[in-house]
Amino acid sequence: MPRSDEAEWWFNAVYAAVQEIPHGKVTSYGHIALLLGRPERPRQVGICLKRLPSFVAGTDHHFHDSNVPWQRVINSKGMISPRGPGGATRQAAALRREGVTVRTGALGELTIDLGIYGWFPSMLPSEEAENSESEEEGDA
Repeated sequence: MPRSDEAEWWFNAVYAAVQEIPHGKVTSYGHIALLLGRPERPRQVGICLKRLPSFVAGTDHHFHDSNVPWQRVINSKGMISPRGPGGATRQAAALRREGVTVRTGALGELTIDLGIYGWFPSMLPSEEAENSESEEEGDA
């Protein structure tokens, strides 16, 4: 079923924002929603990432799991959200490959220290660049 224009915008905005998370850092679903001006939509961020297409050569998906670092988004408690069989383990492995320490808690939960690995800017780096360019043009 095709997405509405608004839904398509939201999916693309989420994927573009996630692409800005630096290597070796993590942020929360809620923080991505906040950066996009919709702090009430953290679950929708999760839905977008759940529906991120897999990379398949020859397809026309602009965003896919090879160019959107989905593994860098976790819950606000610093835990990898449980998902289907092996999903959380796959995410933990991807983060470990980036040098992120993932610990296993007493109940088997996979956690990341947000004090060390958290990324919580007040705006996306791409917006900062746009704002500084606008300010420079205003000074000219």
